[in-house]
Amino acid sequence: MSIPQQQKTVPTPSAPSLTQLEAQAAARAVVNLFRLWNVTDIEARDLLGGLPRHTWSRWKARDIGPIRRDLGTRLSLYLGIHSALRLIFGNDRDRLYGRMRRGNSAFGGASVLEVICNGQMLDLWRVRQFLHGACVTHREI
Repeated sequence: MSIPQQQKTVPTPSAPSLTQLEAQAAARAVVNLFRLWNVTDIEARDLLGGLPRHTWSRWKARDIGPIRRDLGTRLSLYLGIHSALRLIFGNDRDRLYGRMRRGNSAFGGASVLEVICNGQMLDLWRVRQFLHGACVTHREI
């Protein structure tokens, strides 16, 4: 009599989902983060995937309604970018917040904001991955 072998399964990766409360908290944090990065209202709306003007105005007034999953993902990526910059620059506020507008050779001389302002999720992800790599390898950005 043989012992039945257990079938090995490989977990399928899935994007973590934020609850609405988490997404709304992330939106409040990103509004503050954009202020610290000196992001204009037009840039902010572009960075948020073309968020309508009235919605951005409501967000700045801390009136944040339901958030779609793709927007929640964007918010999460911005917080990840900030987290990586925090690890790289610590409490040096000029470097921490000013880095977003300074040119970077990794992006052909473009600033991080120039790279991500076109609203493409892939560019946002690419910046997040680059900064994460800089954290791991302790490379200057």
